[in-house]
Amino acid sequence: MRRYVQAPGPIGEYSGLPLWQRAAPLDLVYVGYGLLVVAVVAASYLLGTFGWLPDDPQRVNVALINAAPFTSGHVLGTDFLGRDLQARLILGIQAYFLPGLLAITISVVGGCVLGILAGYRGGWFDTIITYFDNLIDSFPRLVLILLVIAAFRPDMYYIMVVVGITSMPAIASLIAGKIAFLRQKNFIEAAHALGLPARTVILKHILWFNCRALLVIQATLGMAEAILIETSLSYLGFGVQEPTPSWGNMVQAGANYFLQGRFWPSTAPALAILATILGFQLLGDGLNNLLEGKRRK
Repeated sequence: MRRYVQAPGPIGEYSGLPLWQRAAPLDLVYVGYGLLVVAVVAASYLLGTFGWLPDDPQRVNVALINAAPFTSGHVLGTDFLGRDLQARLILGIQAYFLPGLLAITISVVGGCVLGILAGYRGGWFDTIITYFDNLIDSFPRLVLILLVIAAFRPDMYYIMVVVGITSMPAIASLIAGKIAFLRQKNFIEAAHALGLPARTVILKHILWFNCRALLVIQATLGMAEAILIETSLSYLGFGVQEPTPSWGNMVQAGANYFLQGRFWPSTAPALAILATILGFQLLGDGLNNLLEGKRRK
């Protein structure tokens, strides 16, 4: 199994200050924008779940087909069937929110288990896990996703299970490398010498105290990847199907009217995809710099 050994960093002049004071301004901007995106996504998901929408996302109005933004009663305009774009954008978050959380849970939990077995137990555990990781890496993810679609119909939950499983090796490698770094400092041996059980050492002193920043960063990046996969598959017709809204199938449906000069029905969901993925990516990047101390003022 690949190992990424973490070199100990020097203790700088900012180590005694609160996190937000010793962070670079650019990292604070990254994290702030990312947290704003997370809050908007979570709030929009709740609005769609409880049906608190500005309009019925399925109601067809042939008199307002491809209406421009700020049309009366439609802040973001309408699509090719006269359906409210704002309501459909809000409801489209449901296409990736829970499936994305499923993918993150599988990748983080599975990656932690594999990484602990390989780094903490070692021996034949490391050998078996290495072969398992190589087996997963040998199959292109897109091929596995298409096989799942062919076998189980276009269901986003099945697809995200594949995404979560194929993301486990990367997290497992990071966890194993973190454990290897702790072993160099005689951390684990000292904990056992004090009589701490293995469960406490693994869950508290390894995962919670030393790996939580890494796992949070991987979770934010994993959500961005899940959004990209869901919207791409929906755009290609393999994901969420009409009339259920998804940002991907909204872009695809609106693209048919580009030659007529109707850019907004596909531009609006495309901008939502860009802003959301960028938010999660910048959140992960900012947290990585803040929590791992990779950039100073």
